[in-house]
Amino acid sequence: MQQISGLDAAFLFTETPNAPMHIGSVGIFDPSTAPDGIVRFKRIIQTVLERAHLAPYLRQRLVEVPFNADFPYWVRDQSFDPEFHIRHIALPKPGDWRQLCIQVARLQSRALDRSRPLWELYVIEGLDNVKGIPPGCFAFVTKLHHAAIDGVSSQAIATAMCDATPEIRKVEGAEDWKADKPPTPHELTAKAIEHGLTRPLRYLEYLQKSVPTWTKAIEAAVSGALTPPPEVPRTRFNGVVSPNRVFEGVTFSLEDIKQIKNAVGATVNDVVLAICAGALRKYLLENDELPDISLVSMCPINVRDANSTASGGNEVVSMSVPLHTNIEDARERLQAIGKSSRSAKEYTNAIGARSMVEMAEFVPMELGVMGARVAAEQGLANFKTPSFNTVITNVPGSPVPFYSNGAKHVRGWGTGPCIDGNGLFHSVGSYCGELNIGVTCCRAMMPDPSRYAELLEESFAELLPIVAPPKAPPKRKAKRKGPA
Repeated sequence: MQQISGLDAAFLFTETPNAPMHIGSVGIFDPSTAPDGIVRFKRIIQTVLERAHLAPYLRQRLVEVPFNADFPYWVRDQSFDPEFHIRHIALPKPGDWRQLCIQVARLQSRALDRSRPLWELYVIEGLDNVKGIPPGCFAFVTKLHHAAIDGVSSQAIATAMCDATPEIRKVEGAEDWKADKPPTPHELTAKAIEHGLTRPLRYLEYLQKSVPTWTKAIEAAVSGALTPPPEVPRTRFNGVVSPNRVFEGVTFSLEDIKQIKNAVGATVNDVVLAICAGALRKYLLENDELPDISLVSMCPINVRDANSTASGGNEVVSMSVPLHTNIEDARERLQAIGKSSRSAKEYTNAIGARSMVEMAEFVPMELGVMGARVAAEQGLANFKTPSFNTVITNVPGSPVPFYSNGAKHVRGWGTGPCIDGNGLFHSVGSYCGELNIGVTCCRAMMPDPSRYAELLEESFAELLPIVAPPKAPPKRKAKRKGPA
């Protein structure tokens, strides 16, 4: 039995029926590399059983403390049943991209069952008419609760669950699995009382360590040495979300993006922000809703130790980056984003990323749950100033191909939660020389996701001339005069 952290618990008490808090992915696999060109459903279930020890959250169920007196616990579930979590769907003909997007959106709209381990895997076959994808492919659509895992750890675990070659390797190190004895309400209450008695002392230790850092950051912001978080306008994406979702995904050349960032001295993440900023500007202009001031993106930052193994949980902090959607020129917008991104990183570093993560440990659980429920019931997101306009998270993926049950991974996109106050989520990842942007949004806020995908591609096209600026027309040679 393991108690979850304060940051993980935040994803639980902010969850509402209209805003399920799971992340996930859409990965397309080509079975032609598998033995006999077939991946059987039973083989997929068997692989998860054999490798479940690589991802502990697959077999852990959530147990809440009575009256929300403390953070919940993970216990190893005695009713672990992969056949409940792994499900099979077949698209009707023609099996095109739009059908897949609609099916993914429907799956993302439904919350996970809290009485069981908080994950689901859908196998969707029949992808016979998707541009850039070989006919006969199938997709893995995953749903993982954000309380159990973040983007970085999900990427690491997904890689561990797959293989580097089409040959299915035998995974060593599987332990004898034993379920935990479920704790009684009395035991959970006793632990909550014990933690409540020691929390003030731990809070004083935290303050002693973090207050000097916070004080220096505030003084630097007042003096102008640091740029504080910007003002955030209200857009259609920053109200109360509906229970329905839409999904889209686009793919770009990673080499082109690297050339763009080298041409202006930016980073790959800056170029990604510029692509999304251009699309948001165009989309809001088309709807006559573009604010006069810049939109702001929340960008998660991984603070996990590079030498540690990502086994689950969340170790991220956020920074706010202006997208400069009030700038029309694409090159100028990218340069401004690069400058703002550096300032945001300096501000986050000054406060201390680890200090921001540890602060969540001292939020009273019962007050957090009550506050989230009141905010959802009263629709407060429609009235309060938003903290940011969208989320853009970038998790680097594998530069080399990987395989699942012999099938080659062709392409993939991430999915993310849409919550009250933020109904638009961009999940960015890379794989084998490509950069993929997955878009999850509230259907009421974006009823035309395919149009937004087109605008992302148009925004990227506007940045390409930075690499190869238009050539000046050749000078005309002066005509020679003949002899008099």
